[in-house]
Amino acid sequence: MITLKNVTLRRGTKVVLDSVNATINPGEHVGLVGRNGAGKSSLFALLSGTLHEDGGDFFIPTQWRMGQVAQHMPETEDSATQFVLDGDTRLMEVQARLQAAERAGDGMAIAQAHADLQDAGAHDATARAQALIQGLGFKTGELNQPVNSFSGGWRMRLQLARALMCPSDLLLLDEPTNHLDLDALVWLEAWLKRYPGTMIVISHDREFLDAVTTVTLELASGQITRYGGNYSKYEELRAQQLELQQSAFEKQQDKIAHLQKFIDRFKAQATKAKQAQSRVKMIERMEKVAPVLADAEFTFEFKAPASLPNPMLAITDASFGYTDEAGQTTTILRGVNRSVLAGQRIGILGANGQGKSTLVKTIARTMQALGGKITEGKGLNIGYFAQQELDVLRPDEDPLQHMTRLAKDLGADAPAASREQDLRNWLGTFNFTGDMVKQTVGSMSGGEKARLVLAMIVWQRPNLLLLDEPTNHLDLATREALAMAINDFDGTVMLVSHDRHLLRAVCEDFWMVGRGVVGPFDGDLDDYQRYLLDESKRLREEAKLAEQATAMPTSSASDAGTAPPVDQREARRLAAAARQQLREKTKPLKKELEQVDKQMATLSAEKAALEDKLATPLAPADIAEAGKRLKTVGDALDTLEERWLELSEQIEQLTQEAGLAG
Repeated sequence: MITLKNVTLRRGTKVVLDSVNATINPGEHVGLVGRNGAGKSSLFALLSGTLHEDGGDFFIPTQWRMGQVAQHMPETEDSATQFVLDGDTRLMEVQARLQAAERAGDGMAIAQAHADLQDAGAHDATARAQALIQGLGFKTGELNQPVNSFSGGWRMRLQLARALMCPSDLLLLDEPTNHLDLDALVWLEAWLKRYPGTMIVISHDREFLDAVTTVTLELASGQITRYGGNYSKYEELRAQQLELQQSAFEKQQDKIAHLQKFIDRFKAQATKAKQAQSRVKMIERMEKVAPVLADAEFTFEFKAPASLPNPMLAITDASFGYTDEAGQTTTILRGVNRSVLAGQRIGILGANGQGKSTLVKTIARTMQALGGKITEGKGLNIGYFAQQELDVLRPDEDPLQHMTRLAKDLGADAPAASREQDLRNWLGTFNFTGDMVKQTVGSMSGGEKARLVLAMIVWQRPNLLLLDEPTNHLDLATREALAMAINDFDGTVMLVSHDRHLLRAVCEDFWMVGRGVVGPFDGDLDDYQRYLLDESKRLREEAKLAEQATAMPTSSASDAGTAPPVDQREARRLAAAARQQLREKTKPLKKELEQVDKQMATLSAEKAALEDKLATPLAPADIAEAGKRLKTVGDALDTLEERWLELSEQIEQLTQEAGLAG
């Protein structure tokens, strides 16, 4: 396990951890939460060994292998598959030993290396790497493209896949969802739920934390507080604790006031002086309860639109796509017929690459429709937050300069209050206070840039909000503020987001973008998640069938010199039969695996509750009873974990034998 005993950690002159005690047990999935600057990344640096404690004792098992997403942008001409494969450090090490043994002509070492390669999973390593890549949203045709051919966001996805490829006992994930679409996020959740090792994750996506974590550690004021449960449970428990703390503080203040009243009344009387002095000492000895200081919440609101045309816009038989530099036109969506009404809240859903951003960009007038007609309502005023909007900001200018230029550009349509102090006040409502209004944008964090973009959009008093992944750089408090502001907004909202909490909080209608069309989605986000998983499975099976069909001629007619034609129908029939046979073989194993999962979840929750109980003052008999039960639960968990591994290996072996791995 990982233990911190009276650990103190400093970053420069700032004390990040102040005599902290904490324990993380093997196999726990931990959510690390706290306000920006609380020290979450510093704790990660301590865990990874890039920082060392300034005091106390920090222990992490030396034999543990660690997986972590590299933060630098990869620059290499290696293919996406090879780049992710290289993340399997154990496999790379064995391959290096094999090459050295072959150069030395050492037969024994060569034989041992081949045996170690088998143990390291070399036989299916490429398939596992490609499954990770495709799960994170890459297409089959992109598997062998060079890493440098992808944009920054896609390269960071490859860094994530590389970290998942690494065999690890401890997995550290710092904002892993930032560059993901909802379909890739759903896949990642499913993968992380099955991760058998210890995982610690920092995220501002509350639904993601709820799905993949079972323990929450809160960093605040240099201390770590452990909560048994996911983020929602943490919020519930923390609210209860704050309520109790505030109540205790108020009671203590009443008691102090009562004692002080006696002291003030009788301290000058000789007959009562001794009693008064006794009460002074009583106050001095009293262990003070700290008041609950409410966090400075960030809130803002959209101004009422000047007008609300209805409908806002109507799309008639439209085609959406793009034209490249050579003049070649690519159509992504066809025959789109949709209307947007005043006051609607529309969530735009669709798997990665299906055309969501293309649809939004065309409505926002940054792209032209390839065909059909888009009719705008009179007085339509669009506020557009694009994924790349942060790049449009001028890095050498400060927020005040951005707002001054915006007020000037809007001219007569700008709000009347456009003097410098009014602009400063406006920026202050978005947490740009004091000298921050003169800080260059280039030196700001992603979250600060996003808040500046929001400030500029709100200033324009739009009646149609087009938001394309607005939460990528926002912390939890700002996401909550955005959700509240949108819900109070009188205009229309069209939202693309992987933040399911925001989608649930804001959207009443959903559009589905996929397979070249746009239509209504009849269902909720849970239905959509199931659809994404089914769609991902369908695409993998199609790719596998295509691969099998391509491989069949080369393996069957080498003597004839020409390949026989491929019977696609027969190939599909055989593949379907193989899948059915595999389902029948693995059904009882999967059923038992599901039961083991449930038992492990129940025991893990009981184990966490017992550990929390033992961390509080107890009678000796209660300590003995809880300790005895904790050992029983721990032994049962060990047995279940062994059975879980056995079942998983059996299912994997059957899948490989059927030729359907991945």
